[in-house]
Amino acid sequence: MDRFTYIVGGKAGEGVKKAGSSAANLFRKMGRKTFELDDYQSLIRGGHNFSVVSSSTGDIYSHYMKADLVVNLDGRSYKIHKDHLKEDGLMIYNSGDTEDGDGVGLPIDELSKEYSKSDLIKGVAGIAVLSYVVGMSKDELKKLVEKEYSRGVEENISFAEKIYDAAEEKIDKKFELDEGEHSLPVFSGNQSLSLGASAAGLDMYIGYPMTPASSILHFFAANKDHLKVMPVHPENEIGVANMAIGATMPGARVMVGTSGGGMALMEEAMSLAGMSESPVLFVLASRPGPSTGVPTYTEQADLRFALNQGHGDFPMIVASPGSIEESFYLTGEMLNMVWKYQTPGILLTEKHLSESSMTVDLDPSKVEWASSKEFEGEDYKRYEVTEDGVSPLKFPPSEDVIKWNSYESDEKGITTEDPEIITEMHDKRRTKDETIMYDLKEINTVNEFGEDGPVIFTYGSTTMSVREALKVGDIEARVVQPVYLRPFPIWEMDEYMDEDVIVVEQSSTGQFATLLREKCRIVPKTVIRKYDGRPFEPEELAEKLKEAIK
Repeated sequence: MDRFTYIVGGKAGEGVKKAGSSAANLFRKMGRKTFELDDYQSLIRGGHNFSVVSSSTGDIYSHYMKADLVVNLDGRSYKIHKDHLKEDGLMIYNSGDTEDGDGVGLPIDELSKEYSKSDLIKGVAGIAVLSYVVGMSKDELKKLVEKEYSRGVEENISFAEKIYDAAEEKIDKKFELDEGEHSLPVFSGNQSLSLGASAAGLDMYIGYPMTPASSILHFFAANKDHLKVMPVHPENEIGVANMAIGATMPGARVMVGTSGGGMALMEEAMSLAGMSESPVLFVLASRPGPSTGVPTYTEQADLRFALNQGHGDFPMIVASPGSIEESFYLTGEMLNMVWKYQTPGILLTEKHLSESSMTVDLDPSKVEWASSKEFEGEDYKRYEVTEDGVSPLKFPPSEDVIKWNSYESDEKGITTEDPEIITEMHDKRRTKDETIMYDLKEINTVNEFGEDGPVIFTYGSTTMSVREALKVGDIEARVVQPVYLRPFPIWEMDEYMDEDVIVVEQSSTGQFATLLREKCRIVPKTVIRKYDGRPFEPEELAEKLKEAIK
C-alpha cells in the first residue's frame, strides 16, 4: 500500500499531538515520506484536537482528510471524523464514550483509568492501534513507546500493550504498507527555519509567545546548548523588536518572531530598523485575523501588512517559503540578506507551514554564513555614502565613535535637519534598495514546477497544497511560486503576462491576485480562495483546479 492516512482525535490534554508525531516517526522509520498536520482549538483543556498524518513512498507535500485509519479517543471525535473515513478504511472509537458506533469499539476509557495520568495516557492508544494494524509486533511497539514516551515509560508500555491486545482481539483488518529506501528526519516549519537561521550564524532569538510563532522560542530554548543561539523572552512584542535592534549594534545576528497582532506592535521598531539600518530578521507567522482572529488556524491575509510595514521610505526585503524544506534554506538566505544590506527583512509564513511537520532532507553546508561589509581604515562613518548604498560596519570595542541613529543624520551618525543631507541620505537608502533588486536578479526568486499546461500562481504554504493537488488529480500544469515578494521579481514575469493564469491563495479579498495585477499586469482568469482557517485539502483543491482549467 502506497499512500496511507491516519487521523487521531480527542480532547486537549489527551496526548493527541504526541500520538500524531509518534505516528510520523513510525512512518519515517519505514522510509516513508510523511506530512503531519495538527489541528487544535485555542483551549488548554477540553477543546477538540486532532492530528492528520499522511505518508507515501513517494513525495508528499500536504495532508489528506480522507483517512485509512481513524482513532477517536472520545465521543466528540467520533462525531466529527466519522465522515473522514475512506470506503475501505477502519474506524476505531472509544467504547466507554461512544455507543453503537460504526467501526470497532475499544475500551480506552476503561483501561486508562488504571493509570496515574488517565487522561494524558489515552493518546498512547492511538499509536498502539496504529502499530497493530500496520503489522508491528508487540516488541516493536514497546521499543517505539520507549523512544516516544520516555516519561512514565513503564505505565505507557503497559497501557500500550493492553490496547494492542484489545485491538488484536477485535480488529480483523490490517494494512500492509510499502517501505521506502531512505529514512529522513521530520521537522516542523518552525523547527526548519530555526535550524536554517542557526546554520547561517544566528546569535540570538528574541520572542514573545504568540501562536503560531511560539514554538520557535520553545525550540531555541530547548536546544540553546547545542545550537549556541541565545533565546530571550522579553515582557512584550515592543520590547522584543527594540531589544533586537539594540543587539545588532555590537554585531549580534538576531531574529525575532511573532504573528499579526505582535507585528502591529513592532511596526514602529520596523521603521527604527529602517532608519538606523539595523539588520533584523522578523518572522511573521500568519493566522486568521484581524485582531485576535482565530489564533490556532491558518490564513494568508497578512500579505499586504507584511509588504507595507513601517512608516517612511526605507529598503525592506520580504520572502515566503513554499515548503518546510525551503524554509530552512530561505531563512538562512534571508539572515544573510539583512546583514549584507543592513536593512530589516520579513520571512512571511503561515500556521500551515509553521506548525505542520514533514520529512525533509536538509544540508547545512548549503547555507551561507551571514556577514556584512566591514570597515577598514580610519575616520569611521557609520552611514558613509557608497556606490551601492551599503555602509561598512564597525563594532565595539573601538577608538572610533560608532553612532547609530533613529533621527536623520549625516554620514557620522550625527543628528541633522539640513535639507541637503536629508536628501543625500534618502538617496543613499534608495540606492541600497536598487542594489537589492539588482542582486536579486542573480539568485532564485521564483520557483517553477511543471513544464506544460495551464499556469497556476501561488505562494507560501499554499504551494504545498497545490503541488499535492496536481499529483492526486493527475493534472498537468505549471506552478509559479514567487519566493521574494518585496522587491517583487517582475523581471521573471514577462512570459506569464499574456497567459490565462489561475491564482490559488488563502485570502478572502484575493490579496495575492491583486499584487500580481499591481506589479506585473497579470490579470488572473480564476482566483481560487479559501478563508475558513483550514488549509486546502488536496483532493478538494484538485476538483476546483479541474473546473477552473475547463
